[in-house]
Amino acid sequence: MKKVVIDTNALISFVTDRNPEQQEIIAGIFEAASLSRLVILCHQQVLSEFVYVLEKVYRVPKEEIQGMMRDLNAMPGVEIVHELDMKTFLTLWPATFADFGDAVLAAYCKSRKDAALFSFDAGFIKAARNSGVKLHSL
Repeated sequence: MKKVVIDTNALISFVTDRNPEQQEIIAGIFEAASLSRLVILCHQQVLSEFVYVLEKVYRVPKEEIQGMMRDLNAMPGVEIVHELDMKTFLTLWPATFADFGDAVLAAYCKSRKDAALFSFDAGFIKAARNSGVKLHSL
């Protein structure tokens, strides 16, 4: 089964109205996961960034964020993952990926041959493609 590693910006777009076009795209990915067409892999690093952005940028109360995380954890077709191949990570950060979180996701994708990255971040997508990270296509 196809496995998709989601970036923080995709998760933020899913739960906010910041970009309706992105929200529709990521909603389709979550729907496909709920129908067992693919599995969404959400790295712990993404959850850390998700909490930070919702709390600090969007001023969402922690209790509401906790509810969102409970819902995410209970969604069919979604797996929360924690693994990190540190050796691969250190070959990517900071030279290839200046952003720590991007390097974590890229390293995770590279270590999981069955997973593809999904992000709305054009810079991250370009760096991922150039470093051999498989990308999820719609």
